Amino acid sequence: MLQNDAPLALRLRPKTLEEFIGQKHILSEGKLLKRAIIAKRLPSLIFHGPAGCGKTTLGLIIAQSIDADFVYLNASYTSSVEIRKIILNAKKKLQKEHRKTILFIDEIHRFNKLQQESLVPDTESADIILIGATIYNPHYYLIPSLVSRAILAEFKPLLKEDIISIIKRALSDKENGLGNLNIECSQEAIEHIAVLSAGDARKALSSLEIGVFSTKPDASGKINFDLNAAKESIQKNIFYDKKDNYHYDTISAFIKSVRGSNVDSALYWLAKMIKGGEDPRFIARRLVILASEDIGNANPFALILATSAFKAAEFIGKPESDLILAQATIYLAASPKSNSAYLAIDKAKKYVEEEETKEVPSHIKTHSKDYKYPHDFGGYVEQEYGVKVKYYFPKEIGEEKKLKEFLENLHRNK
Repeated sequence: MLQNDAPLALRLRPKTLEEFIGQKHILSEGKLLKRAIIAKRLPSLIFHGPAGCGKTTLGLIIAQSIDADFVYLNASYTSSVEIRKIILNAKKKLQKEHRKTILFIDEIHRFNKLQQESLVPDTESADIILIGATIYNPHYYLIPSLVSRAILAEFKPLLKEDIISIIKRALSDKENGLGNLNIECSQEAIEHIAVLSAGDARKALSSLEIGVFSTKPDASGKINFDLNAAKESIQKNIFYDKKDNYHYDTISAFIKSVRGSNVDSALYWLAKMIKGGEDPRFIARRLVILASEDIGNANPFALILATSAFKAAEFIGKPESDLILAQATIYLAASPKSNSAYLAIDKAKKYVEEEETKEVPSHIKTHSKDYKYPHDFGGYVEQEYGVKVKYYFPKEIGEEKKLKEFLENLHRNK
C-alpha cells in the first residue's frame, strides 16, 4: 500500500540537484545557474518553458540548498496586498534570523505591468529572492526592469530517455513510488507513455498512476500494465501557444520545410499547427506569400493555387480546411523554386531609396506621340524606358527557364 494519497508526481519530486533529471544545458558543471546555486549567491531567477519539466521542483531544491524559506504563489489568484505581506515577513525574518525567503511566483506572466514593477525594489535590494515561472518567453511578457535583474533559465521538454528513467524509478521506489505493488510493466507501455507525455514528467507519472490503479489485477494479484493499458491511460497534449514565439517558430519551420521541398516535414508542422488550433487563414496567407517569394515564375500556377486555397479555407472553415491546406502545402513543396522575383524587387527598391531619382522619359509619358507601340512592330521594338540597371536575373528552373530564353532571344536579336 502507498503511504499517502498525494499524487505520484508530488511524492517522487526530487529533493536534491543530484536527483534532478534533465535540463543539463542549464545545470551541468560550469553553467551560470549551477555556479550561482553552489555559491549560494542568487539574484532573481526567471524559469521559462513548458509544463512538467521541473521549474517548481528546481525552485524547491534551490531553497533547500541555500537553507531559505520557500513561499509558493500563483499569479492567477494572488493580489498585490498578499505579496506585500509576504515581502514584509521576509524582511523581518532576514533581519531577525538572517534567513532568506524565496518567493516563487508561478505563471508570473499573468501579473500586469504595475504588479511586476512592485517586485523590482525588493528584488534589487535582495529582501527576497524572486523565482518567476512561466511557459512564455519572458522578453515578451515581463517588463525589462524585472528581466534585466534576473538570471533567465530556459527549461526544455524532458527527453524520452529522461521520462523513461522517471517512470522506472516510480515503478521501483518502495517508499514514495509504486514499488510495493506487484506490477508487470512492459517496455512498450513505458515507451508509449514517455512519447505521448511530450516531455512532461508530471503528465507521464499521472498517466502511469491512473493506468496502474485502473488495471484489474489477475488471479495471482499481479497488475499487468501493457501497451493497451498505456494507450487507455494517456492522451497527448500539444504545446502550442498562438501568441508567443513558439507560434512563430512553428510557422517558420513549416515555411522553411516547404521552401526546402521537404513535403513530409511540411505536413508534420502543418498538422501540429492544425492540432494546436492555429487559424487556417494565417497558414494560408503565409502560403500565398511563399508562392511568390520562393516559387515565383518557376511555377506561376503556384500563386494561383495558393490564393485559391486561401479563399477556399476562409470560405469552408474547419475541419475541411485542413485538406485544402494539405493540398496546397504538398503542391508548393513539390514545385520548382525561384526567388528571382523577390531579389529583383528588393534590388529595385534599394536603388530607388539610395540612387538619384530618375525622371520619366518624355516618349513614355502619358499621351506621348513619340512612343513606339510594340504591337505595331510584331510585339517588340527597341526603345528607352528610363532605366539601364539590371534587377531581374531569371533562373533556369521550371517555367522561368522559358522567360529567361525569351529575354535572351530579344537581347540577341537586338
